[in-house]
Amino acid sequence: MKILVTGHRGFIGQNIWKHFDGQHELFGYDWDDMQRPTIQKYDAVIHLGAISSTTERDVHKILTQNLDFSKWLFTECSRHNVIFQYASSASIYGSGTNFHETASPDPRSPYAWSKYLFDRWVLTQTHNNPVQGYRYFNVYGQHEDHKGDQASPVHKFSQQALNNGVIRLFEDSDAYKRDFVFVGDLCKVHEAMLQNSVSGIFNAGTGRAVSFADVATAIASKQKASINLIPMPEALKSPYQAFTCADNRALAKHVDIDWTHVTAYIHGVN
Repeated sequence: MKILVTGHRGFIGQNIWKHFDGQHELFGYDWDDMQRPTIQKYDAVIHLGAISSTTERDVHKILTQNLDFSKWLFTECSRHNVIFQYASSASIYGSGTNFHETASPDPRSPYAWSKYLFDRWVLTQTHNNPVQGYRYFNVYGQHEDHKGDQASPVHKFSQQALNNGVIRLFEDSDAYKRDFVFVGDLCKVHEAMLQNSVSGIFNAGTGRAVSFADVATAIASKQKASINLIPMPEALKSPYQAFTCADNRALAKHVDIDWTHVTAYIHGVN
């Protein structure tokens, strides 16, 4: 199978590439406003490329790259009967506590809005090709080094423990819980669903919520580091999600994933 991976140099893109390398003929594409890929050359497109920063405030830039380009890819894949898989985001749910795919949206950042608007548009379109959107929850794993402040807490806490011996943890982090998803499990989802002609938007998460404090404690124990509690910056408070937990029943109808628990990953891999 010939597969185009957009955003192939990014965090999830690098993992997808490594996972599929040797199984399929892979081609990469990164954003270029002057040149677009020739979609009819491929059997499938895995669309991961996006401005993923939740703090980016250039709305025109985000909508151009995350929404307009995604619409163009969808249309081209539909026209040429190419499988289309794309990355959505659990940030769509915002401060909500219902994480079913049909739950009311509550996007809190331009990034989250761009993902919601594309999901919403996809659901209004007709197509004959498989179209699969995945609302990634809080993804962690290898190849996060370049993400800076947008890296997962697993990566940031691990680097702090290794480099300084001290993990900087927001106060009250035992109350902040997320559905932490190992990127290797997402690769398995994409692989299994390429063989499935179903279309839809699916939550991609473990169905378990783990606190930031538990993640920090596990890493501190593993690395023999200490934890320093700090106040949350004011700029983060409004868009910050206090709780996420995927309702993954829709996806489970099509794939059987033995989801990795984040603390097992910390103790077994780091």
